[in-house]
Amino acid sequence: MELLRFATAGSVDDGKSTLIGRLLYDSKSIFEDQLEAVERVSRQRGDEYTDLALLTDGLRAEREQGITIDVAYRYFATPLRKFIIADTPGHIQYTRNMVTGNSTADLTLVLVDARKGIVEQTRRHAFLASLLRVPHVLLCVNKMDLVGYDEAVFCAIREEFKAFATRLDLTDLAFIPISALNGDNVVQRSLNMPWYEGQSLLHHLEQVYIASDRNLIDPRLPVQWVVRPTASTIPDFRGYAGRVAGGVFRPGDEVMVLPSGLSATIAGIDTYDGPVDEAFPPSSVVVRLSEDLDVSRGDMICRPHNQPTVGQDIDAMVCWMTDRPLKEGDVVALKHTTRWVRGLVRKVHYRLNVNTLHRDESSDSLGLNDVGRVSVRVTQPLFYDSYRRNRVTGSFIMAAEDSNVTVGAGMILGAD
Repeated sequence: MELLRFATAGSVDDGKSTLIGRLLYDSKSIFEDQLEAVERVSRQRGDEYTDLALLTDGLRAEREQGITIDVAYRYFATPLRKFIIADTPGHIQYTRNMVTGNSTADLTLVLVDARKGIVEQTRRHAFLASLLRVPHVLLCVNKMDLVGYDEAVFCAIREEFKAFATRLDLTDLAFIPISALNGDNVVQRSLNMPWYEGQSLLHHLEQVYIASDRNLIDPRLPVQWVVRPTASTIPDFRGYAGRVAGGVFRPGDEVMVLPSGLSATIAGIDTYDGPVDEAFPPSSVVVRLSEDLDVSRGDMICRPHNQPTVGQDIDAMVCWMTDRPLKEGDVVALKHTTRWVRGLVRKVHYRLNVNTLHRDESSDSLGLNDVGRVSVRVTQPLFYDSYRRNRVTGSFIMAAEDSNVTVGAGMILGAD
Protein backbone atom coordinates (compact mmCIF):
# COMPACT_ATOMS: atom_id res chain seq x y z
CA MET A 1 0.00 0.00 0.00
CA GLU A 2 0.98 3.60 -0.50
CA LEU A 3 2.67 5.28 2.46
CA LEU A 4 1.81 8.82 3.60
CA ARG A 5 4.06 10.64 6.05
CA PHE A 6 2.45 13.59 7.77
CA ALA A 7 3.43 15.86 10.64
CA THR A 8 1.36 17.91 13.04
CA ALA A 9 2.14 21.55 13.79
CA GLY A 10 0.55 24.42 15.68
CA SER A 11 0.74 26.41 18.86
CA VAL A 12 0.79 25.11 22.41
CA ASP A 13 -2.47 23.47 23.56
CA ASP A 14 -4.01 23.52 20.10
CA GLY A 15 -4.70 19.81 20.56
CA LYS A 16 -2.15 18.12 18.29
CA SER A 17 -1.55 15.11 20.54
CA THR A 18 -5.26 14.80 21.31
CA LEU A 19 -6.05 14.81 17.61
CA ILE A 20 -3.58 12.02 16.88
CA GLY A 21 -4.89 10.04 19.85
CA ARG A 22 -8.45 10.47 18.57
CA LEU A 23 -7.36 9.46 15.06
CA LEU A 24 -5.72 6.30 16.37
CA TYR A 25 -8.63 5.49 18.69
CA ASP A 26 -11.47 6.03 16.22
CA SER A 27 -9.65 4.16 13.46
CA LYS A 28 -9.15 1.24 15.92
CA SER A 29 -5.36 1.44 15.62
CA ILE A 30 -4.39 1.07 19.29
CA PHE A 31 -4.10 -2.03 21.46
CA GLU A 32 -6.27 -2.71 24.48
CA ASP A 33 -3.32 -2.55 26.89
CA GLN A 34 -2.34 0.87 25.49
CA LEU A 35 -5.86 2.17 26.03
CA GLU A 36 -5.98 0.70 29.54
CA ALA A 37 -2.69 2.43 30.41
CA VAL A 38 -3.99 5.78 29.13
CA GLU A 39 -7.24 5.37 31.08
CA ARG A 40 -5.29 4.54 34.24
CA VAL A 41 -3.00 7.57 33.94
CA SER A 42 -6.00 9.80 33.19
CA ARG A 43 -7.71 8.63 36.41
CA GLN A 44 -4.53 9.17 38.42
CA ARG A 45 -4.34 12.74 37.14
CA GLY A 46 -7.97 13.37 38.08
CA ASP A 47 -9.21 13.84 34.50
CA GLU A 48 -12.94 13.41 33.94
CA TYR A 49 -12.28 11.85 30.54
CA THR A 50 -9.70 9.60 28.88
CA ASP A 51 -6.89 11.90 27.75
CA LEU A 52 -6.00 10.47 24.33
CA ALA A 53 -3.04 12.89 24.10
CA LEU A 54 -1.18 10.49 26.39
CA LEU A 55 -0.91 8.06 23.48
CA THR A 56 1.75 10.29 21.92
CA ASP A 57 3.14 12.27 24.86
CA GLY A 58 5.49 9.51 26.01
CA LEU A 59 8.13 11.43 27.95
CA ARG A 60 7.58 11.84 31.68
CA ALA A 61 8.15 15.61 31.41
CA GLU A 62 5.53 15.78 28.65
CA ARG A 63 2.88 14.04 30.74
CA GLU A 64 3.65 16.12 33.82
CA GLN A 65 3.50 19.43 31.94
CA GLY A 66 0.80 18.46 29.45
CA ILE A 67 2.94 19.54 26.49
CA THR A 68 4.84 17.89 23.64
CA ILE A 69 8.63 18.24 23.78
CA ASP A 70 10.14 15.59 21.54
CA VAL A 71 8.97 14.40 18.11
CA ALA A 72 6.76 11.33 18.65
CA TYR A 73 6.29 8.95 15.73
CA ARG A 74 3.21 6.76 15.44
CA TYR A 75 2.20 4.24 12.80
CA PHE A 76 -1.21 3.06 11.68
CA ALA A 77 -2.93 1.83 8.55
CA THR A 78 -6.33 1.73 6.91
CA PRO A 79 -7.44 -0.49 4.02
CA LEU A 80 -6.41 2.31 1.63
CA ARG A 81 -3.10 3.59 2.98
CA LYS A 82 -0.32 3.26 5.55
CA PHE A 83 0.61 6.27 7.68
CA ILE A 84 3.57 7.54 9.68
CA ILE A 85 2.67 10.44 12.00
CA ALA A 86 5.23 12.86 13.42
CA ASP A 87 3.72 14.67 16.41
CA THR A 88 5.90 17.79 16.69
CA PRO A 89 6.01 20.26 19.62
CA GLY A 90 4.40 23.68 19.45
CA HIS A 91 6.72 25.64 21.74
CA ILE A 92 8.96 28.17 19.99
CA GLN A 93 12.07 26.75 21.69
CA TYR A 94 11.43 23.41 19.97
CA THR A 95 11.32 24.78 16.42
CA ARG A 96 14.22 22.48 15.52
CA ASN A 97 12.05 19.47 16.44
CA MET A 98 9.33 20.78 14.17
CA VAL A 99 11.84 21.06 11.32
CA THR A 100 12.98 17.49 11.97
CA GLY A 101 9.45 16.10 11.86
CA ASN A 102 8.51 17.93 8.65
CA SER A 103 11.73 17.31 6.74
CA THR A 104 10.38 14.02 5.32
CA ALA A 105 6.64 14.78 5.49
CA ASP A 106 4.30 14.57 2.52
CA LEU A 107 1.71 16.64 4.38
CA THR A 108 1.77 19.11 7.27
CA LEU A 109 -1.32 19.26 9.46
CA VAL A 110 -1.48 22.71 11.12
CA LEU A 111 -3.88 23.00 14.05
CA VAL A 112 -5.55 26.24 15.14
CA ASP A 113 -7.57 26.77 18.31
CA ALA A 114 -10.96 28.09 17.17
CA ARG A 115 -11.07 30.41 20.22
CA LYS A 116 -7.65 31.99 19.55
CA GLY A 117 -7.48 32.03 15.77
CA ILE A 118 -4.24 32.52 13.84
CA VAL A 119 -1.33 33.14 16.24
CA GLU A 120 2.43 33.59 15.91
CA GLN A 121 3.21 29.89 16.00
CA THR A 122 0.64 29.20 13.28
CA ARG A 123 2.48 31.57 10.96
CA ARG A 124 5.85 30.22 12.01
CA HIS A 125 4.93 26.61 11.32
CA ALA A 126 3.22 27.47 8.03
CA PHE A 127 6.36 29.29 6.89
CA LEU A 128 8.59 26.36 7.91
CA ALA A 129 6.33 23.97 5.99
CA SER A 130 6.74 26.25 2.98
CA LEU A 131 10.51 26.48 3.48
CA LEU A 132 10.76 22.69 3.77
CA ARG A 133 8.71 22.32 0.57
CA VAL A 134 6.07 20.09 2.15
CA PRO A 135 3.77 19.41 -0.83
CA HIS A 136 0.45 19.53 1.06
CA VAL A 137 -0.72 21.69 3.96
CA LEU A 138 -3.97 21.03 5.83
CA LEU A 139 -5.28 23.61 8.31
CA CYS A 140 -7.57 22.04 10.93
CA VAL A 141 -9.58 24.48 13.04
CA ASN A 142 -9.82 22.56 16.30
CA LYS A 143 -12.07 22.91 19.37
CA MET A 144 -15.09 23.91 17.32
CA ASP A 145 -17.22 22.54 20.16
CA LEU A 146 -16.00 25.41 22.38
CA VAL A 147 -17.32 28.04 19.95
CA GLY A 148 -20.68 26.38 19.42
CA TYR A 149 -19.70 24.90 16.05
CA ASP A 150 -20.04 28.41 14.60
CA GLU A 151 -19.49 28.50 10.84
CA ALA A 152 -18.53 32.19 10.96
CA VAL A 153 -15.58 31.45 13.26
CA PHE A 154 -14.25 28.81 10.89
CA CYS A 155 -14.68 31.03 7.82
CA ALA A 156 -12.92 33.98 9.47
CA ILE A 157 -9.89 31.83 10.41
CA ARG A 158 -9.80 30.29 6.95
CA GLU A 159 -9.78 33.67 5.18
CA GLU A 160 -7.12 35.09 7.52
CA PHE A 161 -4.83 32.13 6.89
CA LYS A 162 -5.42 32.31 3.14
CA ALA A 163 -4.31 35.94 3.18
CA PHE A 164 -1.09 35.02 5.00
CA ALA A 165 -0.49 32.00 2.74
CA THR A 166 -0.29 34.27 -0.33
CA ARG A 167 3.16 35.31 0.96
CA LEU A 168 4.31 31.69 1.13
CA ASP A 169 5.10 29.04 -1.45
CA LEU A 170 2.34 26.53 -0.74
CA THR A 171 1.18 24.31 -3.59
CA ASP A 172 -1.84 22.62 -1.98
CA LEU A 173 -3.88 24.05 0.89
CA ALA A 174 -7.05 22.62 2.48
CA PHE A 175 -9.22 23.45 5.54
CA ILE A 176 -11.31 21.24 7.88
CA PRO A 177 -13.24 22.25 11.05
CA ILE A 178 -12.86 19.60 13.77
CA SER A 179 -13.20 18.79 17.45
CA ALA A 180 -10.42 16.38 18.39
CA LEU A 181 -11.83 15.85 21.88
CA ASN A 182 -15.26 14.77 20.63
CA GLY A 183 -14.17 13.28 17.32
CA ASP A 184 -16.12 15.68 15.07
CA ASN A 185 -14.89 15.42 11.45
CA VAL A 186 -11.86 13.37 12.51
CA VAL A 187 -12.79 9.92 11.23
CA GLN A 188 -16.51 10.41 10.59
CA ARG A 189 -18.37 13.46 9.28
CA SER A 190 -19.86 15.51 12.12
CA LEU A 191 -23.60 15.95 12.62
CA ASN A 192 -22.86 19.09 14.64
CA MET A 193 -21.57 20.97 11.58
CA PRO A 194 -24.11 20.38 8.78
CA TRP A 195 -22.87 23.56 7.09
CA TYR A 196 -19.52 21.88 6.34
CA GLU A 197 -19.80 19.91 3.10
CA GLY A 198 -16.20 18.70 2.85
CA GLN A 199 -14.62 15.40 3.85
CA SER A 200 -13.41 14.20 7.22
CA LEU A 201 -9.76 14.37 8.22
CA LEU A 202 -9.09 10.65 7.76
CA HIS A 203 -10.79 10.64 4.37
CA HIS A 204 -8.63 13.57 3.28
CA LEU A 205 -5.48 11.77 4.43
CA GLU A 206 -6.52 8.66 2.54
CA GLN A 207 -7.33 10.49 -0.68
CA VAL A 208 -4.72 13.28 -0.96
CA TYR A 209 -2.72 12.68 -4.15
CA ILE A 210 1.01 12.24 -3.49
CA ALA A 211 2.17 10.13 -6.45
CA SER A 212 3.50 13.17 -8.34
CA ASP A 213 5.16 14.88 -5.36
CA ARG A 214 8.54 13.22 -5.82
CA ASN A 215 10.93 14.12 -8.62
CA LEU A 216 10.51 11.50 -11.35
CA ILE A 217 12.38 13.51 -13.98
CA ASP A 218 15.98 13.63 -12.74
CA PRO A 219 17.46 10.14 -12.11
CA ARG A 220 19.60 10.20 -8.97
CA LEU A 221 20.99 7.25 -6.99
CA PRO A 222 23.46 8.10 -4.21
CA VAL A 223 25.59 5.00 -3.63
CA GLN A 224 25.35 3.86 -0.03
CA TRP A 225 27.15 0.53 -0.19
CA VAL A 226 29.08 -1.63 -2.65
CA VAL A 227 27.71 -5.17 -2.49
CA ARG A 228 30.23 -7.94 -3.05
CA PRO A 229 29.60 -11.72 -3.04
CA THR A 230 29.50 -13.43 0.33
CA ALA A 231 29.22 -16.99 -1.00
CA SER A 232 30.64 -18.96 -3.89
CA THR A 233 27.13 -19.35 -5.29
CA ILE A 234 27.26 -15.74 -6.61
CA PRO A 235 30.69 -15.42 -8.23
CA ASP A 236 31.91 -12.02 -9.42
CA PHE A 237 28.78 -10.22 -8.17
CA ARG A 238 29.15 -6.46 -7.82
CA GLY A 239 26.19 -4.21 -7.12
CA TYR A 240 25.70 -0.67 -5.87
CA ALA A 241 23.10 -0.27 -3.17
CA GLY A 242 21.20 2.88 -2.31
CA ARG A 243 17.84 4.59 -2.12
CA VAL A 244 16.63 6.20 -5.32
CA ALA A 245 16.48 9.96 -4.77
CA GLY A 246 14.89 10.92 -8.07
CA GLY A 247 13.84 9.80 -11.53
CA VAL A 248 13.35 6.28 -12.85
CA PHE A 249 16.03 3.67 -13.55
CA ARG A 250 15.50 0.68 -15.83
CA PRO A 251 17.74 -2.16 -17.06
CA GLY A 252 19.35 -1.13 -20.32
CA ASP A 253 19.53 2.58 -19.39
CA GLU A 254 22.83 4.32 -19.97
CA VAL A 255 24.06 5.89 -16.74
CA MET A 256 27.02 7.94 -15.55
CA VAL A 257 28.87 7.72 -12.25
CA LEU A 258 30.06 10.91 -10.56
CA PRO A 259 32.69 12.09 -9.80
CA SER A 260 34.57 9.86 -12.27
CA GLY A 261 32.29 10.71 -15.21
CA LEU A 262 32.51 7.13 -16.52
CA SER A 263 29.46 5.63 -18.26
CA ALA A 264 27.94 2.17 -18.36
CA THR A 265 24.63 0.41 -18.93
CA ILE A 266 22.37 -0.92 -16.17
CA ALA A 267 22.57 -4.71 -16.36
CA GLY A 268 19.93 -5.33 -13.72
CA ILE A 269 18.14 -3.94 -10.66
CA ASP A 270 17.69 -6.12 -7.57
CA THR A 271 15.62 -5.68 -4.42
CA TYR A 272 15.01 -7.75 -1.31
CA ASP A 273 12.05 -9.34 -3.09
CA GLY A 274 13.96 -10.04 -6.30
CA PRO A 275 14.74 -8.31 -9.62
CA VAL A 276 12.53 -5.44 -10.80
CA ASP A 277 11.97 -3.79 -14.17
CA GLU A 278 12.26 -0.24 -12.83
CA ALA A 279 13.24 1.67 -9.70
CA PHE A 280 11.86 5.01 -8.54
CA PRO A 281 11.79 7.07 -5.31
CA PRO A 282 11.94 6.02 -2.54
CA SER A 283 12.88 2.46 -3.56
CA SER A 284 15.94 0.84 -1.96
CA VAL A 285 17.71 -1.14 -4.66
CA VAL A 286 20.96 -2.71 -5.81
CA VAL A 287 22.02 -1.66 -9.31
CA ARG A 288 24.33 -3.87 -11.39
CA LEU A 289 26.31 -2.26 -14.22
CA SER A 290 27.57 -3.76 -17.47
CA GLU A 291 31.10 -2.46 -16.85
CA ASP A 292 33.43 -2.82 -13.85
CA LEU A 293 33.77 0.81 -12.81
CA ASP A 294 35.40 2.38 -9.77
CA VAL A 295 32.31 3.17 -7.70
CA SER A 296 32.28 3.71 -3.94
CA ARG A 297 30.08 5.09 -1.16
CA GLY A 298 29.27 8.75 -1.71
CA ASP A 299 29.30 8.52 -5.52
CA MET A 300 26.20 9.43 -7.54
CA ILE A 301 24.64 7.42 -10.37
CA CYS A 302 22.73 9.62 -12.83
CA ARG A 303 22.03 9.94 -16.56
CA PRO A 304 24.74 11.32 -18.89
CA HIS A 305 22.44 14.04 -20.19
CA ASN A 306 20.75 14.79 -16.88
CA GLN A 307 23.41 15.46 -14.29
CA PRO A 308 23.19 17.25 -10.94
CA THR A 309 25.23 20.35 -10.21
CA VAL A 310 28.79 19.52 -9.18
CA GLY A 311 30.41 22.12 -6.94
CA GLN A 312 32.12 23.05 -3.71
CA ASP A 313 30.40 26.38 -3.03
CA ILE A 314 27.00 25.82 -1.47
CA ASP A 315 24.40 28.56 -0.94
CA ALA A 316 21.61 27.39 1.38
CA MET A 317 18.94 28.27 3.89
CA VAL A 318 20.05 26.82 7.22
CA CYS A 319 18.03 26.08 10.35
CA TRP A 320 20.41 26.17 13.32
CA MET A 321 19.69 23.61 16.04
CA THR A 322 22.14 24.18 18.90
CA ASP A 323 22.93 26.76 21.58
CA ARG A 324 26.36 27.58 20.17
CA PRO A 325 25.85 30.19 17.40
CA LEU A 326 26.89 29.60 13.80
CA LYS A 327 29.40 32.26 12.77
CA GLU A 328 31.45 33.09 9.72
CA GLY A 329 34.69 31.11 9.75
CA ASP A 330 33.23 28.12 11.59
CA VAL A 331 34.21 24.65 10.36
CA VAL A 332 31.53 21.94 10.38
CA ALA A 333 31.07 18.42 9.12
CA LEU A 334 28.46 18.26 6.36
CA LYS A 335 26.52 15.19 5.24
CA HIS A 336 24.87 15.36 1.83
CA THR A 337 23.04 12.19 0.71
CA THR A 338 25.68 9.49 1.45
CA ARG A 339 28.70 11.77 1.27
CA TRP A 340 30.54 13.31 4.25
CA VAL A 341 32.72 16.40 3.75
CA ARG A 342 34.11 19.25 5.84
CA GLY A 343 32.79 22.73 5.27
CA LEU A 344 33.88 26.29 6.02
CA VAL A 345 31.15 28.88 6.68
CA ARG A 346 32.19 31.71 4.38
CA LYS A 347 29.30 34.09 4.97
CA VAL A 348 26.04 34.49 6.87
CA HIS A 349 24.01 36.64 4.46
CA TYR A 350 21.01 37.30 6.71
CA ARG A 351 18.87 35.94 9.50
CA LEU A 352 15.21 35.51 8.66
CA ASN A 353 12.49 36.62 11.05
CA VAL A 354 10.15 33.65 10.71
CA ASN A 355 7.17 35.61 12.05
CA THR A 356 7.42 38.71 9.83
CA LEU A 357 9.49 37.17 6.98
CA HIS A 358 11.85 40.16 7.35
CA ARG A 359 15.52 39.66 6.47
CA ASP A 360 17.96 40.91 9.09
CA GLU A 361 21.02 41.55 6.93
CA SER A 362 22.94 43.08 9.84
CA SER A 363 23.16 39.68 11.57
CA ASP A 364 26.45 37.80 11.10
CA SER A 365 25.46 34.68 13.04
CA LEU A 366 22.60 32.24 13.62
CA GLY A 367 21.42 31.24 17.09
CA LEU A 368 19.32 28.35 18.34
CA ASN A 369 16.19 27.84 16.16
CA ASP A 370 17.23 30.66 13.79
CA VAL A 371 16.83 30.35 10.02
CA GLY A 372 19.11 32.19 7.64
CA ARG A 373 20.96 32.19 4.35
CA VAL A 374 24.51 30.86 4.54
CA SER A 375 27.36 30.22 2.07
CA VAL A 376 29.58 27.21 2.74
CA ARG A 377 32.76 26.06 1.00
CA VAL A 378 33.23 22.29 1.19
CA THR A 379 36.46 20.32 0.84
CA GLN A 380 35.17 17.96 -1.88
CA PRO A 381 32.62 18.51 -4.67
CA LEU A 382 29.00 17.65 -3.92
CA PHE A 383 26.48 16.41 -6.48
CA TYR A 384 23.33 18.34 -5.74
CA ASP A 385 20.11 19.86 -7.07
CA SER A 386 18.26 22.81 -5.63
CA TYR A 387 15.97 21.89 -2.74
CA ARG A 388 13.02 23.24 -4.71
CA ARG A 389 13.72 20.64 -7.40
CA ASN A 390 14.64 17.66 -5.22
CA ARG A 391 14.22 17.52 -1.43
CA VAL A 392 16.75 14.66 -1.10
CA THR A 393 19.67 15.85 -3.22
CA GLY A 394 18.93 19.45 -2.26
CA SER A 395 19.30 19.03 1.51
CA PHE A 396 22.08 18.35 3.97
CA ILE A 397 22.77 18.18 7.69
CA MET A 398 25.58 19.88 9.58
CA ALA A 399 27.37 18.22 12.50
CA ALA A 400 29.91 19.39 15.06
CA GLU A 401 33.33 17.97 14.28
CA ASP A 402 34.23 17.35 17.90
CA SER A 403 31.05 15.49 18.93
CA ASN A 404 29.34 14.49 15.64
CA VAL A 405 26.11 15.95 17.05
CA THR A 406 23.70 17.38 14.49
CA VAL A 407 23.79 21.18 14.74
CA GLY A 408 21.99 22.34 11.61
CA ALA A 409 19.91 21.43 8.58
CA GLY A 410 20.26 23.07 5.18
CA MET A 411 18.16 23.52 2.04
CA ILE A 412 20.27 24.30 -1.03
CA LEU A 413 19.18 27.30 -3.07
CA GLY A 414 19.31 27.43 -6.86
CA ALA A 415 18.54 29.63 -9.83
CA ASP A 416 15.37 27.63 -10.55
